[in-house]
Formats: sequence, C-alpha cells, structure tokens
Amino acid sequence: MEDNFSNSQTTRKTVIATKAGVVAAQHRRAAEVGAAVLEAGGDAVDAAVATSFALGVVEPWMSGPAAGGAMVLWRANEAKAHVINFGCRSPRELNSADYPLSGTGKSSDLFPWPSVVDDRNVMGATAVAVPGVVSGMGLAHEHFGRMPWHELVTPAAKLADVGLLVDWYTTLVTAANARVLAKDPDTAALFLEEGHWPIAGDWTSVNQRHLNQKAFAQTLMQIAEGGAQAFYKGDIAQALVRDVRAKGGCLSVDDLASYSAEMVEPLTINYRGGRVFATPGLTGGPTFGKALDLLAQAFTPGKGAPDAATYAGFAHALDAAFKLRFEQMGDHESPKAPGCTTHFSVVDRHGNMCSVTQTLLSIFGSRVVSPSTGLLLNNGIMWFDPEPGKPNSLAPNKRCLANYSPVIGEDTRGRRFAIGASGGRKILGTVMQLTSFMMDHGLTLEEAFHQPRIDVSGGPRIVADKDLAPDVMQALGGVLPVVAARRTAYPFAFACPAGVMRDGELNMGCTEIMSAYGDAVSGG
Repeated sequence: MEDNFSNSQTTRKTVIATKAGVVAAQHRRAAEVGAAVLEAGGDAVDAAVATSFALGVVEPWMSGPAAGGAMVLWRANEAKAHVINFGCRSPRELNSADYPLSGTGKSSDLFPWPSVVDDRNVMGATAVAVPGVVSGMGLAHEHFGRMPWHELVTPAAKLADVGLLVDWYTTLVTAANARVLAKDPDTAALFLEEGHWPIAGDWTSVNQRHLNQKAFAQTLMQIAEGGAQAFYKGDIAQALVRDVRAKGGCLSVDDLASYSAEMVEPLTINYRGGRVFATPGLTGGPTFGKALDLLAQAFTPGKGAPDAATYAGFAHALDAAFKLRFEQMGDHESPKAPGCTTHFSVVDRHGNMCSVTQTLLSIFGSRVVSPSTGLLLNNGIMWFDPEPGKPNSLAPNKRCLANYSPVIGEDTRGRRFAIGASGGRKILGTVMQLTSFMMDHGLTLEEAFHQPRIDVSGGPRIVADKDLAPDVMQALGGVLPVVAARRTAYPFAFACPAGVMRDGELNMGCTEIMSAYGDAVSGG
C-alpha cells in the first residue's frame, strides 16, 4: 500500500508499573478524570463512570450519553467477572416499512446492506436508536460504586462547560465529515464554521479555540444531580424525544423510560490454561470466543516472540470465525469501515478491573445534534439489516447486533489484563492478537501493544503491518492475499486498543501507540 510517510521515524509509548490504579483511555483528558477519582479513593467502577462521561466530551464524535456499549468487570474480593450490557435498541414505534430499499446498490456507510431510500437508516433522526450508556454506568455504580454519583459526572460537565479544545485532530475529523455534518443545522452549528467549513484554529496562531458545548454541560449537570434515571425520565427525556421527533425520528418517552441495562454472566473462555471473560449475546464476544477456540487448534506456541506460525494461525482462526459470524449472526460490516467507538480500561490498587467499550456506531453517529440537550445522537438503526427475513433484520424494540468486544483475561502466571479496542470489525482481531501475545508468548503489556498486528475481518485479504518480517509475510500469503500497511495516526489500518494489566501488586496501562491522544494515567 503506497504512502508518503518517513521510514526513519519510530513511535513508542512508555509503560510504567505502579501500585496505584491506572486508567488507559483513548483521550488523555478523560484518563486524567478517571485517575483523579482513583486518587480520591474511588473504585475502578467509579473511575469507569467518570471516564465514560468525560470521553463523551473530549471525543464527541466517538461516544457519549446517547451511545451504547458494554462493560466487563472483575471484582477482586469475589474473584468473579460480571458483564453489563448497555447496547442500543430500536424504538418501539419503528416501522420497517419506513425504510424502503432503494434498489440502487449498497449503503453509503459502514455496512454493505442494500441501500435504503435517502439513507434513512444511516443518517438523520430516523437512524437514532434508544441509547444505553447512562443506564449502563448507573447499573455499574449501583452495584459496585463507592463515591457519590454527582462527584463522578460533574468533572465531565466542567469539561463541557469549557468546551473541547479545537486542535489539528478536531479540524481533521470535522473536515473529513463536513459534507454530512452540514445536513443538520444544529450539528453544523456545533462543529462547522458558518454551517459549512471545518472549525479550525489559525495555522501559526497560539490562540486556543473551544467548541461550544454549553448545552451538553447543562445536560451533564442534570444527570449529575438527578442520577442515571434523569436521562431516561423527566426533562432530559422529554427534550430529547421532542428534538428527535421534530427531525422525523420515532424515539418516544416510553422507549427511554423502559430502557434498562442488564447485568449478565460473562462468556467464559478457557484458553491455554488461563481464562478470558467476554461479552455474551449480540456483541463481538461469541465470535471472539470462537476465534480463540480455533486459534488453540491452529498452532502450538513456541518459545519467544510471535513467529510466522503464530501469525498464520491468527489469519486462519479469524477468517473462519468471521465466516461463521456472517452465517449465524447476520453481521456484514464492511471490512474497510472504521466505526466510531471508544474503549477504555481501568484497574484500581485492589485489583478491581473494568473493560469498557462505548459507541455512536458511525463517526458522528447519525450526524444529528439534539439542540435542547447538546447531545450528538447515535445511528444504531444502521446495525440492522434493512432487508427482511434475515437473522438481523430491522424490527421494532429489538437489541442491536454490535461488534464491540471488551475482555478481561488471566494467564497461567497469574497476570490479569483488561483490554478492548475501537475500530469496527477490526476490534475482534486486535483483541484476539493482544490476548495471544500475552497468554501464548508471555509478552508484557508494553511489548504486546508495540507488537505488529494483522487485520483479517471477513474480507478477501489480510492487511499486515509492514514491519512484520519477510517470513511472516510469506506465511500469511499462504492463507490469503496480503496487503502491507503501516500504523498511522490517521487513518487507522488496524483497531485502536487500550488496556491495563495487573502483575502481582503492580498495575500498568497502555494505549495504541499511534493514537496522539490515548494515554494511561495512574492515580490512587
């Protein structure tokens, strides 16, 4: 794959072991918010709640209160894992007849479904599903939180009151999406200059600009003061529903009032003498579990670093696992689609852990902002196949099938890790490879995150890191055609992971090395 990047530049992230807790997130400011909670004596779950809301402010195009997702937890005192599922649902008043097929090819976004007239399942208020993040955080806090709820949400409200700093990356993502952002006046007012141009600072100026997130800040303060239910009942719910319906959507007050995140048993995967806990149901967890089962059969780990046999095993296992997913679960996301997701992981000084993935689905979600609440809304309806009679066909009041795959694992040495990633269907392969690097080859967290990866996510080829050795490339070529790509800050050829590890009494964290904002921060 041709590019213009320097061949002499190297990038590394330093991992420092500490007895304090650690938050690893895709944005440093959010990780700092979570670490401050740990410093104040909070549990890993408290830090996760604070980090979740902060990420909605500093990565508004990735996630937020109007997103969905899942959390895997490890409770040290119980020696037990739990899963909280807070995925999106389709509205009860949704009528699949309102999403007629256009007969003109494939969808314009992540999934190659048959195209729907006016992309009603992709963009606009008609693409909005019932969000779950706030309910999920509320359920986790109810069971395991130690600090007052308002102390966990208020830092995010303060960040929103100041507004997201407009820097090069803000300019980049708004410029790349300006055409679709301009379609909604409220979205254009938030993210674009004069409703059309990417918001940007002067090239040589040191003056700083910020997004106007005042309405979002007010909504966060209402959630801080009223608890998670304040989002689903009362003024916020009324305002959100009014805005969505005014723009043509069918979200209702009943949809929000009846939504409830679920605490369920994890999918437990026995692997190489250790265990990995994943999300069950309509997530990437079952496919991840199948991939690990296939990987255990594909090769026997040797001593030392991953070799050609390891990577060929990755390719075989992932290719087979995705074929089974397509046949059984109906998920046909384009392998080129990056998705719009964020992942963070937390470990506290007592060994409690959280692995959390949350997403608006597409970048900027539905590209619709609720002006009364300041919320950028998801486009979860796109998770459904608009063609009837399929395993994942669009229907009312139905759980969305998603790709996220947060996990917590423990190896035979007693090391425990919490990892996950953003990146659409690339997530699963990245999480599987990081798991293998640590469990099969004994790599440290730092070594695993710097180790080159491949992507095999259902397409007819392997995308392989250009830094892989020639013999590895040759072995991969015996499985599928190979395209070499480098890890860059934009676009991401591979998923963007974040993880923490506990080894004895020492904790550590790391994020994708090419992520300019991702960082691991210690506290407590």
